[in-house]
Amino acid sequence: MSICERGGRQGLVFPATEWEHDLPAACRAALYGGSLVYFFLGVAIIADVFMSSIEKVTAARRTTVSTDGRRRTKKVWNETVATLSLMALGSSAPEIFLSVIDIIKGKFHFGSSIGASTIVGSAAFNLFVIVAVCIVVIPAGEERVIRNIPAFYITAVFSMGAYLWMGFILLYSSPDVVELWEALVTF
Repeated sequence: MSICERGGRQGLVFPATEWEHDLPAACRAALYGGSLVYFFLGVAIIADVFMSSIEKVTAARRTTVSTDGRRRTKKVWNETVATLSLMALGSSAPEIFLSVIDIIKGKFHFGSSIGASTIVGSAAFNLFVIVAVCIVVIPAGEERVIRNIPAFYITAVFSMGAYLWMGFILLYSSPDVVELWEALVTF
């Protein structure tokens, strides 16, 4: 039985009340659509604030005085590193919150597939689709070289370590349950 039908399971937000099922389907569709627009507007506002914070962080400068008395103004953050780090954090936050909500709703039992599937699906998208687009946009006859190989290796090792750790926790250590010590070690 679906969430939209009377007697169906309770969703996270809807149905908000019992009388909601008495509304015609078109009214419920308008209610749900309006709510969806409202939630996306909230996400847009948060994303706007987030982007302005990235601009503020990357605009920070520090003035130094050299040994010959000259003043130099340098950027505090490398714009590329700061932007990529903050964007990774910002794009992962919804997935992490969805996973946390899923775990809490499941009374800390890993039964639903929403949380972990969302994170793994997003990672698979990042791995396959974004890398594929980056490869396809290189003009024919040109090539690109990874210049900062140590950063590439560190990213690869920690990514594989994270996936192995998640697999170990969910499949071997305590199947289908995330224990407190596992959560603390993961954090």
